[in-house]
This record gives sequence, C-alpha cells and structure tokens, in this order.
Amino acid sequence: MCYFCASFMRYGTLSRQLATLAGPIFIETLLVMMLGAVDTFMLSRHSDSSVAAVGLVNQLLNLVFIVFEVISLGTSILCSQYLGAGMKDKVVQVVGVSLLFNAFSGLVISSCLYLFADRILLMMGMRPDILPDGLAYMRTVGGFAFLQAISMALSASLRSADKAKYPMYVAIVVNVINIVGNYTLIFGKFGFPELGVQGAAISTCFCRGVSAVLLFVILLRKHIPSFPRRLFAPFPWRELRKLLNIGIPSAGEQLSYSLSQVVISYFINMIGNDALATRTYCVNIVMFTYLFSIAMAQGGAISIGHLVGRGKFRAAYTLGKRVMRLSVGASFSLSLLTALAGKHILALLTDNPWIIATGATVLWIDVLLEAGRAVNLFAVNALRSAGDIYFPVSVGIVVMWSCAVFGSWLLGIHMGWGLVAMWVAFMLDEDVRGVVFIHRWNSMKWAGKQFTLK
Repeated sequence: MCYFCASFMRYGTLSRQLATLAGPIFIETLLVMMLGAVDTFMLSRHSDSSVAAVGLVNQLLNLVFIVFEVISLGTSILCSQYLGAGMKDKVVQVVGVSLLFNAFSGLVISSCLYLFADRILLMMGMRPDILPDGLAYMRTVGGFAFLQAISMALSASLRSADKAKYPMYVAIVVNVINIVGNYTLIFGKFGFPELGVQGAAISTCFCRGVSAVLLFVILLRKHIPSFPRRLFAPFPWRELRKLLNIGIPSAGEQLSYSLSQVVISYFINMIGNDALATRTYCVNIVMFTYLFSIAMAQGGAISIGHLVGRGKFRAAYTLGKRVMRLSVGASFSLSLLTALAGKHILALLTDNPWIIATGATVLWIDVLLEAGRAVNLFAVNALRSAGDIYFPVSVGIVVMWSCAVFGSWLLGIHMGWGLVAMWVAFMLDEDVRGVVFIHRWNSMKWAGKQFTLK
C-alpha cells in the first residue's frame, strides 16, 4: 500500500511538472505560430501571389534554421540530463558554448542568404512573376537569420531548466510588436510607406531582434547570472563535441523533413501559383491543430530527460505513454473541427474558388494525418531526450523520402492528380512513421543510452 501511494505521488508530481512545462510552451508556440499566421493573413489582403512567394521562401529558411537547431537540440538534451544529475557547471559550459557557436554560424549563414538570394530562389524554380517579392523577403529575413540562431539557443537553455514561462512572456511581447509592425509597414499606416512583402520582412526581423535581447537578459537574471572564466579556459571542446554529436543526428530528422518540404514545394510550384498559395494557407491553418502536441512533446521530452538523467527509465516510459495518448486525442479532435470549418476559414483568406475548394478537401485528409504527426512529435523528442538519437533520423529519412517525396511526385505530378493526391502521400508518411515509433517506445530499447554516462 505504501509503495502504491509513493508511486501515485511520484506520478502526480511528474504530471504537475509536465503541466508546468507544457502550459507555457503551448502559449509560446501558439504565439510563435501566430507570427507566421499573421504574416500570411495580412499578406493575403495584399495578394495571393505575395503569399505564394513568402511561403516558398519560408520553406527554404526553415531548412536553413535546422543548422541552428543542431546546437539548440543538443543544448536542450544535455542540459536536461545534466540538471537531472545535478551537474550545474556542465550546464553553464553547454549554454555558453551553444551561444557562441550559434552566433558565429548564424552570421556566416546570414551573409550567404543575403548575397546569393537570387541564385538560390532561381534554383528552387521560383516563377518570374513572384521573384521580386521572394527576393525582398529572402534578403531581409535571411540577412538577419543570426538573430533567430541566438534566440533558439537561449530558449532551449531556459526550457531545459523548467523556466519555459519566460520564453512565453517574450513571445507575447514579440507577437504584439509583429501585429503592429505588419499593419504599419505592409499597408503603409501612420505615415509609413506601403511596403507589402518588404514590410512583413522588416517587421519579422525587428521582432527577432527584440526576442534575442529579452531572452538574453532573462537568462542572466533567472538562470545563469554569469559565465565564469574558469569554466571556459581552456575552452570546453569536449562539450562542443558532445553538442555536435547529439545535435547533428538529432537535427538529421528535422533536416530530412525540411529538405523534403523544399523538394515538395518545388513539385507544387510546377502545378502553379494557386496550388502553392493553397498549400501555404493550409499549412498555416493546420499548424494550430498540432499545437497542443508540440507543447506536450517538448514539455514531455524535458521531463523525460530529467528522469533519464536520474536513471528512472520506467517512470519516463509511463510519462511518455500518457503524453502520447493526450497528444493524439487533442490533435485528432482539433483537426476534425478545422476540417468542418475549412471552407469558412479559407474564405476569410482568399476569394479564389479553386483555392477554397481544394484547400477544404486537403483539410479533411489532414484529419488522418494529424494522428500520426502527434505520435511522431512526441516520439522524436522523447527518444532524443533519452539519448536514442540515431533511430528517429534513420526512420525519418527512409519513410519521408519514400512516402512523402516520392509519393507526392508519383501521385501529384506523374499521375497528374494534383495537390489533393500529394496530401494523401503526406498522410501516409506521418502515419507509417507513427506506427514505427510507437513500437520503438514500447520496446524500451532507448533505456540506458543517456549522455551523463559518456
């Protein structure tokens, strides 16, 4: 009886810790998604072609941001396990190294995106009629991409220390600034010129700058007040190697996904601007259906990392099962409601009847897709946090490229069935990976792979 009570109390504590983490992450992620959604909604008042241009550029930028995610993922995983094991000096070293690396790599990549924007977009097959908008957005947002690199490292370190509420507060401030900035610069209000896509880009960059500054100030005041010289002289190359050894395989799954999305965008671009705009609208709509799953996956991964750092594998497994069930149920329910309201939502964004009809059909297919996505979001984050970093990327590469990429080309382009058939291929990709990851989690082959032992 005492053992049962103790187990129940521990499980209740874990659930409260998960809620403490997932709640702020949910709100922060919602607000971050709102940044992109607000851009899309406001640009839709400008033109469908501007939405298509920005949507294509963002696919490329998402791929580039995976480079920054390499260190951010390693930071989150290492800090979670080090904090669980009580190794505080190691946490300071990891955070300091991650900030230096992301700042340097961010500046290099930002320079390349600005200087070679035209060549890159032409290689992606961007149509001449939307190329000017694409270049304006790419050079501005890409040129200041280093701000996002710094913010990602800062946010990862705060979350791993159970301080997820602070990135949430920053996201609230940034979201308000972005709405005001977009309204002012896209449409030329309050005496400013009407800049369209360029205005959205300027607003985005300014918001990322504000985010980086606020997160850094919060890090110094609430988590790591200083970076003592003794911890960085000599430079902790071992921690950098660990970050890269963890981050590169961990980011491999996201790199595979983002690269596959760039290729898929190229295929959709072959169909036409209406198809590209439809995809951009639908992607921004369905983001809100898996928002809860993202928050639960990230919060669960941090809690699982702490448990794994203490060697409590059974508790980590039990918590993971609970996260998975909640995520699937929420995503399925929200995607169903979205599909029911699909035509009405799309009608608010565009008056193009083809986009509305095609997008509404896509949202119904997405109902089945979201169940698989919820499992994948949890499993990939949880397996990484437990130290099982190679399995997710292996599964991701094989299934994404065989189902999503090849399937979308075969059904949408080769057989000529268009965007709707492509979404069926996306659904197969998410659901097949979901089944594989459920089996992996239940097998507990991830136990004993933690990095605190290495």
